[in-house]
Amino acid sequence: MRHDQPIENRIVAVGTSLGGLDALRTLLSSLATDFTAPVLIVMHIGAHRSLLPELLAPVCCLPVAHAIDNIPLEPARIYVAPSDRHMLVHDGRIRLSAGPKENFARPAIDPLFRSVAVEYGARAVAVVLTGDLDDGAAGAAAVNACGGRVIVQAPQDSVAQSMPVSALRAVPAATVACLDRLAQAIVDAVHQPIKGGPMGADKRPIEIEAQIALTGISSPALLDQLGKRSTLTCPDCGGIVWEVGDTAPLRYRCHTGHAFTEASLDAAQKADLEDALWTSVRRVEERAALAASRARAAERQGDEARAQSERALSEKLHRLEGSLREFIMGSARAEDDQTAAGQK
Repeated sequence: MRHDQPIENRIVAVGTSLGGLDALRTLLSSLATDFTAPVLIVMHIGAHRSLLPELLAPVCCLPVAHAIDNIPLEPARIYVAPSDRHMLVHDGRIRLSAGPKENFARPAIDPLFRSVAVEYGARAVAVVLTGDLDDGAAGAAAVNACGGRVIVQAPQDSVAQSMPVSALRAVPAATVACLDRLAQAIVDAVHQPIKGGPMGADKRPIEIEAQIALTGISSPALLDQLGKRSTLTCPDCGGIVWEVGDTAPLRYRCHTGHAFTEASLDAAQKADLEDALWTSVRRVEERAALAASRARAAERQGDEARAQSERALSEKLHRLEGSLREFIMGSARAEDDQTAAGQK
């Protein structure tokens, strides 16, 4: 796929998660050698060793490699975030950061998108591909607010629809394209005239969050500039959480710097609740077994009244255990039904 107009200091930032390898291979194989904008890619890989550049290189016409901290951005190159590091852009250079996780991920998509929004403004293009939950949605909104362009893989064309759907909720005017048309959509975006006119949003909150990701430094005073304190606690560190921003997606940050969208926080709370419920099942089982043992001991001692009381307690605890198990399993079935209905 070729073009014949120069790219004026543009940048393309791509974020993906579940199903992302195949999506990236298809997308990058369609970019021609004369595509000169740098492309920065974040895929959720956590702290695991990343072979993503080696997997992408055979299908790429452009050089692809893991990003290295503090190197200047060069045109016509593809930079991949290494494992366990946020990748950002600052002062024309790539910066890698071990700052707090966002949406339980490092590397995360939102920090990259926010940094290109601050650094490049209307010259930035953010691309959200297939993935679970909604990392990238807040960053896409930041790019849009700073005048940049947002492109989203069509949800029905995605292995996992959550990230594309969430990005479209955050930026309803985003360009939507199926995977086989995404490369052309990117080429078109980087050749469209830069948006003029005043920026429609205050850039300062975006800058603050980009700086937190870069430096790892956060504080209650900074977060008071971003939002308001809530009654929630951080599922990562247990600290106080601030509700951040007043546009989709609803987001939260703790004073340590951990950040969550509503979907990520809900998923964490759901997992914590399920763990707590299964722990309760175990403890109820153990207490029921202890009560049954006490009942047998009372019988051997001829204390029928105590034996009867302990047997009643054991039966009551077994009923509670059954109710807890039924609640856990029923909640899972209801969620599966809701997911299936949403995919129809």
